[in-house]
Amino acid sequence: MRVVRVFVGFVFVVAGTCSTTGCAHYATPGRAADLRAVGVNTAIRANGTDSGIEQQLNKRPLASLPTGIAIARLQAPGYRSATANGFGSGRYSVVTTRDVEPESAVERLVRMPMVLGVAPINRLLLPENLQSDQELRNAAAQLHADMLLVYTVDTTFTKNDLAEPITVLTLGISPNQKATIVSTASAVLMDTRNGYVYGVSEATARSTKLMGAWGSSDAIDESRRKTEGEAFEKLVGKWRRRGQGW
Repeated sequence: MRVVRVFVGFVFVVAGTCSTTGCAHYATPGRAADLRAVGVNTAIRANGTDSGIEQQLNKRPLASLPTGIAIARLQAPGYRSATANGFGSGRYSVVTTRDVEPESAVERLVRMPMVLGVAPINRLLLPENLQSDQELRNAAAQLHADMLLVYTVDTTFTKNDLAEPITVLTLGISPNQKATIVSTASAVLMDTRNGYVYGVSEATARSTKLMGAWGSSDAIDESRRKTEGEAFEKLVGKWRRRGQGW
């Protein structure tokens, strides 16, 4: 069993016979964003609470309800896929193209209890250099949103050769390799004014196919986007259930 680990995307890995058989090559879009860059920090010193952690613990929610929410998808610096590119340099990038988020899921966010509206953050509101949650909260403030919802997607691609000797005999043409795509969407809801974290959540979706069923890198990427979309939809479902208590 071979396992290939990537963040937000996956690599289509086949034996070296690809160069002789002309099979498709799949380019990795990029990794997941490190949410520690936007204030999700759990580091604690051995001799006591770190001053930065203490400052986080002393924060209090400042948003009033009902409220508007600004939303942004974060990925690793240099994120690039067939359908979307990340904007900005620094510790993370912002993907402003909705290529995996089902419109129905976004509409469910808008209809959450005590939510006046959901506004996406676009690149016109952001500086080029992105280092922390400060840049995102400044953009949310320009949208007059009291809360900020940031999320990222992490995808792995696992290949299991069901009949490895046959692969050698058929030069990799036979669809005898089972591939599993696992996508996890993670989100943080924070206060625009001071970065107070209201909650975190994540959801996972999976899909499995014989590799020969894909046929091309475009088909692989479509399956990746579909799986990531399912993970995002599950994530929204969790936020809706949590929002019932607002």
